[in-house]
Amino acid sequence: MKIGNIEFRHGLFLAPMAGITDHPFRALCVEMGAEGVTSELISAKGATYGDKKTELLARVYDDERIAAIQIFGSDPEIMANAAKLMMRYNPDYIDINMGCPVPKLVKNGEGSALMRNPELCERIVYAVKNAVDVPVTAKFRKAFDDGDEDCAVRVALACERGGADAVFVHGRTRSQMYSGRADREIIKAVKSSVGIAVVGNGDVDSYEEYRSMIEDTGCDGVMIGRGAYGSPWVFREIVSKAEGREYTEPSISEKNSLLKKQLDAVINEKGLNGIREFRHHILQYCKGFKGSAAMRKNISLITSRQSAIDAIDTVFDCREG
Repeated sequence: MKIGNIEFRHGLFLAPMAGITDHPFRALCVEMGAEGVTSELISAKGATYGDKKTELLARVYDDERIAAIQIFGSDPEIMANAAKLMMRYNPDYIDINMGCPVPKLVKNGEGSALMRNPELCERIVYAVKNAVDVPVTAKFRKAFDDGDEDCAVRVALACERGGADAVFVHGRTRSQMYSGRADREIIKAVKSSVGIAVVGNGDVDSYEEYRSMIEDTGCDGVMIGRGAYGSPWVFREIVSKAEGREYTEPSISEKNSLLKKQLDAVINEKGLNGIREFRHHILQYCKGFKGSAAMRKNISLITSRQSAIDAIDTVFDCREG
């Protein structure tokens, strides 16, 4: 598939997740086989007014390409100005957030609230598209409200009219948040309605789900979010099987080494304060096995690199045992 002139062999993307998909995690997923990644969402207003967090969130590194920067907002002019500012970080494309269900964004008319106004979605895409010289995409959900069955189709058509090069469709409504099953029929409906690339998102955590998403919807690519959180090697599985190669899950030793590599990258970029943020990555690996409750309590107290290393070793020693 293509987004503009950018080719993706398997159309395999890591979904942006606030507080999770920082650069170290994105780079790890690319190492595992993800073909496209996206920054954590960045406020267009914050970027325009010089928010200090913007540079850390927006910086794009060579080890994570192909990489997009995602911006959110509701004013076409501010979104366009922010997109221009993002070009200093040399993203491969700009993604517009139209799907975040978090109340803080919704009450400001941002994120998934934009889906209530397809005409505004079109104007935002048009403004951003004409502000930058890289492809522009939009990510949105099935609908803002339950029962609005055609919402995603209307928004997709609006984005296409505005000049979007591709759309990413999460098959849940705003009110569902992340509960229930993602609706693949709406992704199929979007694909049959537009002439641009469509990427399906929701509930993919294996090669089998990747294949069925494509077969069920006809979508051009697949975006994986929570299915990669705590299991980034899902990308390796998908690429290996898609290319007809035998897949062997990484050994306990390799998983241990990969997580420590991610830890050091976090410390290098964010200092020791980054360890607090990194706790949740360690926690994700100890879900569902014996002794995890006590282990989670210990992990919540991590404050140093050595204590993080010790926790990682404990997690994988338990998994091996």
